[in-house]
Amino acid sequence: MTTVPVISVIDDDESMRTAIYNLLRSLGYIVHVFSSAEAFLQSAQLPNTWCVIADVRMPGMSGIELQSRLRSEGSRVPFVFITAVPEESVRARALEDGAICFLTKPFDEDSLIAGLGKALARHIGGTTN
Repeated sequence: MTTVPVISVIDDDESMRTAIYNLLRSLGYIVHVFSSAEAFLQSAQLPNTWCVIADVRMPGMSGIELQSRLRSEGSRVPFVFITAVPEESVRARALEDGAICFLTKPFDEDSLIAGLGKALARHIGGTTN
């Protein structure tokens, strides 16, 4: 297992994926990007992922549905959610299911970095699986 945090970014918006990828790579993280929750689930990255940064609304499986599925399978990987359409009921569900933070687009880099820091602290604390 690597000691460098592995972050999986899932968003159907290519420009958002690229921006987050570039930011996190500049901070020294290993970053994998996916255009859908299904692509992430079909990849080999789930066991290596320290944190998932996911859009809430995507075609097919939503980020919220992805988190729920992983929780039902026993995964405790931390989630940071991003959304362009904030809905309080969706936010509440995400946080109840264990999401670390819920950011509204556009968000500033510092907010994302702070949420990621909390998620990685949780991972390192051993509560992901």
